[in-house]
Amino acid sequence: MKIKKFILFIFLLLGLNKTVNAANLPNNFVYLHDIDPTITQEIRYAGYHNFIGRPVTGYQAAECILTKPAAVALAKIQQELNKKALGLKVYDCYRPQMAVDDFIVWSSLSKQQQMKAEFYPRVNKKQFFELGYVAAQSGHTRGSTVDLTIIPYPATPQAKYISGQKLVACFMPYYQRFQDNSIDMGTGFDCMDELAHVFNKSITKTAYENRMLLRKIMQKYGFVPYNEEWWHFTLDNESFPNTYFNFAIKK
Repeated sequence: MKIKKFILFIFLLLGLNKTVNAANLPNNFVYLHDIDPTITQEIRYAGYHNFIGRPVTGYQAAECILTKPAAVALAKIQQELNKKALGLKVYDCYRPQMAVDDFIVWSSLSKQQQMKAEFYPRVNKKQFFELGYVAAQSGHTRGSTVDLTIIPYPATPQAKYISGQKLVACFMPYYQRFQDNSIDMGTGFDCMDELAHVFNKSITKTAYENRMLLRKIMQKYGFVPYNEEWWHFTLDNESFPNTYFNFAIKK
């Protein structure tokens, strides 16, 4: 009987902790794992495998935070994809303004180019804002924009990125570039290249069909695509269309 009471106490404590964490978020924001824990998360800006090559300011945890309507919509998409043995993986969700400011400062530091060979081999980093790859005010900061892809479900293993490893251009053929367990979308995530533009026909037929699959299902559940990046979507009826948040991402 004492053991059962102890186990019950632990569950109650865990539940209370989750409630406290959620309460620290602004109203109408949620952790995606609280809405659908089956959606894979690989929050790139919380680690080293991104175009900067280090954790970005404000990403204190590898957690996807979104407005509740956006998270609920993703859960519905996940359920539909699961019927086809597919699922979602998110790369980036809510992004604090301090992270965007970090991008701006980084773009002016010409010597910091350690990830160029993978993420922007054919682009000058100073052109990121001009070309629309990064914005001084990002939709991500409003909480209803998400970067994501489709993966096999249940999720298959992916390659482990090790800082300093040899980099391969993100636009290289599917089995040559970094294997992050996404189905073939024609380029890797955050590929600052024209091949990442949604309707670029220079990719394989399979990759193009996969882009259209992602685009179609995201639009079905109320997301608006961004034609320059196959991975980028914003909820049409977003909760905070004119508010740019700046709270850090924490567990």
